Amino acid sequence: MASNGTAASPPCPTTLPATSNGSWQGDNPLDHALPLAILQICLVLVVTRSLAFLLRPLRQPRVVAEIIGGVLLGPSALGRSKAFLNNVFPKQSLTLLDTLANIGLLFFLFLIGLELDLNSIRRTGKPALAIAVAGISFPFALGIGTSFIFHSTVSKDARQIPFLVFMGVALSITAFAVLARILAELKLLTTDIGRMAMSAAAFNDVIAWVLLALAIALSGSGSPLVTLWVLLSGIAFLIFSFVAIRPALAWMAKGSQEGEPVKELYICVTLATVLAAGFITDAIGIHALFGAFVVGIYVPKDGPFGRVMIEKIEDLVTSLFLPLYFVSSGLKTNVATISNGQSWGLVLLVITTACVGKILGTILVALLVKIPCREAVTLGFLMNTKGLVELIVLNIGKDRKVLNDETFTIMVLMALFTTFITTPIVMAIYKPARSATPYKHRAIERNDTQSELRILTCFSGNSNISTLVNLIESSRGIRRHGLIVYALHLMEFSERSSAIYMVHRTRRNGLPFWNKTANSGNRDQYVVAFEAFERLSHVSVRPMTCISELQTMHEDILASAQQKRVALIVLPFHKTMQPDGSFQSFGRAYQQINQRVLERAPCSVGILIDREFGGRAQILASDVSYGIGVIFFGGADDREALAYGASMAEHPGIALVVFRLSLLSSQVSITLDETDRAADDAAIAAVRASNESIRFQESQVQTQAEFVNAIKDLAKCNLVLVGRSTPTMGPTSCLDCPELGPVGSYLATNEFSSTTSVLVLQQYDTAANGEQTQQVQCSDLAESSDTP
Repeated sequence: MASNGTAASPPCPTTLPATSNGSWQGDNPLDHALPLAILQICLVLVVTRSLAFLLRPLRQPRVVAEIIGGVLLGPSALGRSKAFLNNVFPKQSLTLLDTLANIGLLFFLFLIGLELDLNSIRRTGKPALAIAVAGISFPFALGIGTSFIFHSTVSKDARQIPFLVFMGVALSITAFAVLARILAELKLLTTDIGRMAMSAAAFNDVIAWVLLALAIALSGSGSPLVTLWVLLSGIAFLIFSFVAIRPALAWMAKGSQEGEPVKELYICVTLATVLAAGFITDAIGIHALFGAFVVGIYVPKDGPFGRVMIEKIEDLVTSLFLPLYFVSSGLKTNVATISNGQSWGLVLLVITTACVGKILGTILVALLVKIPCREAVTLGFLMNTKGLVELIVLNIGKDRKVLNDETFTIMVLMALFTTFITTPIVMAIYKPARSATPYKHRAIERNDTQSELRILTCFSGNSNISTLVNLIESSRGIRRHGLIVYALHLMEFSERSSAIYMVHRTRRNGLPFWNKTANSGNRDQYVVAFEAFERLSHVSVRPMTCISELQTMHEDILASAQQKRVALIVLPFHKTMQPDGSFQSFGRAYQQINQRVLERAPCSVGILIDREFGGRAQILASDVSYGIGVIFFGGADDREALAYGASMAEHPGIALVVFRLSLLSSQVSITLDETDRAADDAAIAAVRASNESIRFQESQVQTQAEFVNAIKDLAKCNLVLVGRSTPTMGPTSCLDCPELGPVGSYLATNEFSSTTSVLVLQQYDTAANGEQTQQVQCSDLAESSDTP
C-alpha cells in the first residue's frame, strides 16, 4: 500500500540550474534558468513592442498592447502549443518569472506613489471630488450585485465576502497613469476636462488601494480575529512610515540641492527602504506592493530628489521588468475556459456593469455640478479606463484563491475591452472647440506700427532662456500698446513615469510652470529669469505649457498661437551650440516640429539659431547695447525681417544696420515680380523715414562668393535677421535644413560666425490662406484698429 501511495503521488518539478555549460558541451540552454529567463524577456519585449507599433494608428496606450501580448503568449493563443509552452514557459521557470515580474512591479508601485501628489489631492475641488466618489461608489455597488450572479454560476466555491469586495474593487478602479497618457494623446491633458479627470482619478486611485488592502485582509484564513490583526498591523505600518520613513526621505530630499547630483547613498537607502517596506507589508499579510506604494507617496515631490529617483529606475522597470508581469497574467488567462453561452453572457454582463456603473455614475454627478452634457459623457468614458492596477487586483485575487480561472479570464477581458474603447469613443464624442479666433495682425509688418505686438516664444529647456529674455527686451521698442509675450514650455510626454511626474509639477498651484511663492523649493532658472524680467520691464510675460508627444507637438503650438492671436511664433533651432562652437542636434523629431509649424502657421514664424545672444546673463534695459543686422534681398519674408528689425531699432540700446543686396543675373536666380519690387521699395522708404539712426548699406552681388564677402561685417553683430524665402542662391535640394532657407542655412554654419545669433523669419501669407483671410476681413468690421 505504501508503495502504491508513493507511486501515485505526483512528481515534484525539478529545479532548473542557473547557468548552462553551453550547447557545444551538450547542454540545452532552455533547461537552465538564466538563458531561459533571457529568452523569455526578449520574446516578451518583441511581442509587446510589435503590438504597440501596430496599435499606434488606433492611438491606444501601450498598456493595451502589453495586456494583449501577455494573453497571446499564454494558453489562449501561442500557449495552446504544448511544445511552445513546455520549452519557453515551462512550469519550473514560472516561479523565477513571477519573482522577476513582482520585483519590477514592486518598484513600479513605488513610481506610482511618486506620481501621486497628496497635496494636489487635498486641493481637489468639490466637483472633481464628487465625480471621484460617484466613480467609485456606483460601480462598487454594481460589482457587489454582479458578484452574487458569479457566485451562483461560475464561482460557487469562492468565499463570498472577499469575493464581493474583490469584484467591487475591480469594477471601480480608474487607471490614473493610463488615463494621463490617453489625455495626452487626445490633447486634453491641460484642458478643463483633462484637469478634472486627472484630479478625480488621483483621488480614485488612493481609495482603490485602500479598498484593495481591505479585500486582501478579508481574503486571509477566514478568521475575523486574523483579519483584525492584519488591518491593525497595516495601520501601525502607516503610522510608522509617517513618523520614521517620511522624515528620513524629507531629510534626504532637503540635502539634494537643485543643480547638484543626488548622493548615491541617498539613492541606495531609498531603494533599500522600498524593499524593506515591501517585506514588512508582505509579512503583515497585505502585499509587498503596498509598502513600496506608501514609500513612493512619502517621497517629497519638490526638488530634484524625486525626479532623480524616477530617472534612475523608470527605464529598467517599465521597459524590462514590467512587461513580464503582463505575461505572468497572460499565462493565467485562458480564453478557452469561456466555453459556453453562460460564460460569454457573464462577459457581457460584467462589461455592461463596469461601463454603466462608472460612466453613468460619473455623468449624473457631473451634470449635477453643472458640467455640460458632452463634457460629462466624455468624463464618464475617461473615468472608465482600466490598466495595470486592474491586473494587480485580479492577480492578487487569483493568487489568494478568491478568483478561479474562468472568473479571472472574464475580468481580464473586461479590463482590456473598457480600456480599448476609451480613446476612439472620446475622439468621437468630444471634439474641443479650438475654433480659429479671428484676428487681423498676423505679421509684424503692418500699417499700424503702434498697435500691440503679441509674440509666442517656445523653449524646451534652460539653455536658451537668457537669449529669449534678451530677444524680448530687444523687441520691446516704444509701442503705444506694448508687447505681450507668451512663453510656451515644450515638454515631451512619453510612456515614462517621469511624464506623469512632470504633469504634476506643471499643475502645481494651478499654474503651468509658473511658481510665484516666495518659499518655493523648486525655482527653475527659467522661472527666475522670466519673473525678474517681468518685474523690471513693461512687458507682460505669460506662461504656458505644451505637454505632448513630439509627433503632434506642432498642433499644440499652432493652437496656442491661434488662441492667443499672436503675430509671431519664435521656435528654437533643432540644434544647440556646444562650447567649441559646433552644433549638436536634438534629433530629427524637433526639426520636423519646426517644419510642420512653418507649413501650417496662422501667423509669421521665426526660427532662432542661438549663439548666446546677449550672453548667458539677463541684461537690464539700461545696459542693452546690441548690434543687429538685417539682410534684405526682397520679398515678403525679407520685408518681415525688415519690419522686425525696425521695431527693435526703437530701443535706445540697439543699433540696426540693413544690408540691401541687389542680385545680378548670373549663378543667382531671382524670383521677384514687379509687385514685390514695389512693396520692397515702399518698405525701405518707410523704414528710412521712421528712424534716421538706422544705417543702410547697399551692394550688388553676382556670385555666392560675392554674397559671403558682402555680409562678412554682419558677423560682428549680436543678431542677424533674414527672411526664409530669399531668392535662391544655387540649388536648395541638398540643404540639410530647408526650414532655414538657403541664406539662413549658410548663416547657421561656423563659416559665417560662431558668436552671432540668427533669426530666420517667414511672413504669414494672407493670399495662400484664403479661409483665414476671409476671417480677418469679417473681423475688421467688428474689431477696432487697436485690436490685434
